[in-house]
Amino acid sequence: MDFNAVISERSKRIQPSAIRRFFDIAATMDDVISLGIGEPDFDTPEPIVQAGIAALQHGATHYTSNAGLIELRRAIAEHMDRLYGQTYNPASEILVTVGVSEALYLTMAALLDPGDEIIIPEPCFVSYQPIAHMVNAKMVTVPTTAEDGFQVTPEAIEAAITERTKVLFVASPNNPTGTVLSRERLNEIAAVAKKHNLIVISDEIYDRLVYGVEHTCFASLPGMYQRTVVLQGFSKAYAMTGWRIGYVVAPAELIYPMHKIHQSLIMCAPTASQLAALKALEVGEPYVQEMHAEYNRRRKLIVGGLNDLGLNCVEPRGAFYAFPCVHSTGMDDNDFAELLLQEERVAAIPGRAFGPSGMGHVRMSYATSYEKIEIALERIAAFVQRHKQA
Repeated sequence: MDFNAVISERSKRIQPSAIRRFFDIAATMDDVISLGIGEPDFDTPEPIVQAGIAALQHGATHYTSNAGLIELRRAIAEHMDRLYGQTYNPASEILVTVGVSEALYLTMAALLDPGDEIIIPEPCFVSYQPIAHMVNAKMVTVPTTAEDGFQVTPEAIEAAITERTKVLFVASPNNPTGTVLSRERLNEIAAVAKKHNLIVISDEIYDRLVYGVEHTCFASLPGMYQRTVVLQGFSKAYAMTGWRIGYVVAPAELIYPMHKIHQSLIMCAPTASQLAALKALEVGEPYVQEMHAEYNRRRKLIVGGLNDLGLNCVEPRGAFYAFPCVHSTGMDDNDFAELLLQEERVAAIPGRAFGPSGMGHVRMSYATSYEKIEIALERIAAFVQRHKQA
């Protein structure tokens, strides 16, 4: 049978994740220090785990409302109000999803028709383009560079707008660069969105992991509540990646079409995970602060170490990634990452995985222990020195 003839063109356009490729290679090797995967090395805090166990033991093994447990949606509404002064109706403006990945798909599927354009600054997370392909939309990228601190400008966004542009995507803090956009810059971007009548999708999954700066919720900017969809979740701040719980907050008119797709696609997010997420919002703040402090300690170590090695690194102000430039080694990002893994057993991700703007850089996650980062820096130093001499 000619399987190529029956496979959809949509799926053919989707490229496999370069992140997972390096992860899979590293998994076959011994003594690898992985700076590749963006996953907290912390276990989920014990009270949250116990809430999930208790949920299963007490029969919470059935469907919930499609939108999620109302208790969880109320807690999310209180959380958004407490942090950002942004009020959402838990009955109609919050949708609990299977991670932010589902939230992103629902949002694009609900907003974009075939041929519609979505503007996404680059470098950007690897799943954005595949999901745009899934809904037959056109992703228009706006490049940023290390020279401008990977800060997208309103002028660059406006230059990319066409008559087919419908949605603007913003991710702050950014994966892979760690860039956090200032309130002033976000207000400038918001002005462009209002001028051109664009909907904004704001990926804010790393909002609790910012260092020395303040995170601004895009929807809280003047006049932006009605045209902003905020993507959020529990994976990063609460170390709950495997629980697969995210959520969308937006005006009811935008949540409703997402709800319909979610209803047919998923039914509801896992019940026990929802109850664990509820416990995270009730008791998780001290754990968030403890993990934040440790990430910041690691951030200073890895950024300082990379800069000392001549791998110039724009200071990341959010998330848990460093994005150093490897031009000083004479290698491109792909060769650097492959040889570093083969020769020194340190896994990093080539910047090109995050779009052409990432070429010449590699992403290194500091969501691993301080001690492992110290060893990784020693190995990277040996690698850089050896190739400088070659």
